Amino acid sequence: MDSTPVSGTTPEERRDALSERLFEAVLGLIDVHAVHIGDRLGFYRSLASGPMTPGALAAATGTQERYAREWLEHQAVGGILEVENGSAPPGERRYLLPPGHAEVLVDEDSLSCMAPFARMMVGMVRPLPAVMDAFATGGGVPYAEYDTDFCEGQGRMNRAMFVNLLASDWLPRVPDVHARLLAAPPARVADVACGTGWSSIALARAYPSATIDGFDLDPYSVELAHANAAAAGVADRVTFAVRDAEALEGAYDLVTVFEAVHDMSRPVEALAAVRRLVEDGGTVIVADERVAESFTAPGDPIERLMYGFSILHCLPVGLAEGPSAATGTALRPETLRGYAEAAGFGGVAVLPIENDFWRFYRLDP
Repeated sequence: MDSTPVSGTTPEERRDALSERLFEAVLGLIDVHAVHIGDRLGFYRSLASGPMTPGALAAATGTQERYAREWLEHQAVGGILEVENGSAPPGERRYLLPPGHAEVLVDEDSLSCMAPFARMMVGMVRPLPAVMDAFATGGGVPYAEYDTDFCEGQGRMNRAMFVNLLASDWLPRVPDVHARLLAAPPARVADVACGTGWSSIALARAYPSATIDGFDLDPYSVELAHANAAAAGVADRVTFAVRDAEALEGAYDLVTVFEAVHDMSRPVEALAAVRRLVEDGGTVIVADERVAESFTAPGDPIERLMYGFSILHCLPVGLAEGPSAATGTALRPETLRGYAEAAGFGGVAVLPIENDFWRFYRLDP
């Protein structure tokens, strides 16, 4: 992705460019919150069945017509929805999802689905006063203060990648691991920091003889993981438990840690515990943020996104317990390599897996 610095050669041009950029950001912020409303209230799911008037949408979703009408008009003005008869009286206008938009707003298994991202971002800013206090005190903000919108939104965002890519693209690029998961005796997998369980579920669906143990520190995430596994029909081979990574025990053929090392207060200690789980010949695969190899300013959109996550969530969460490595979201490859070596791993290799957001590592015990 291209870098997007504030452009201009004179102070006035740079002033105007920054002012325009922030105005567009305000419009984007409003869009994110409006999409969140439409997602949470079921507006988009109802509209996916066909055009609706404000009254029909309100009746279908248990909301009030006047609010539904204002939301529909906002969405149409912004081009997210279309209106069939814009010249009709307000209550008679029929609104619809344009072709392709349902996949972005409703289809949770699509890699193009962005409604969960909106939910996650709304939840991410809810503890902002506590984050600002942490800036002053140097403390942190516990994960539990990021409410259900954040937890559910993040889980749904990652769901599409796990469902579509984990077993069809990512693991087949690690041939010996892929073969072991398909072979006898049945493989044992530990999914550390499993969140709402979609990585574990995707593994169970793709490798029907494997058993998967998912672990996470957040009780609400584990509760959702249980429900998701039951709904997916894999609860007989997937278990979930609230457990600190440092306290894990057992012997596994594969241990996965997806998008979690940068959040850990004590990543070296956690990785040392993970290493003990594969001492008898297993494999550890870590996926974390695909930030630049080194700090560069201005950065590309992914770098900007990750630093945004860091100041609003990841760094405060990582500092909620002490002592803390205070990693932040921008986990560079050399930093991960240093953590792994300090944990006793013999080597770290970047795997040949392409993804816009994550970089994949194989840790050699």
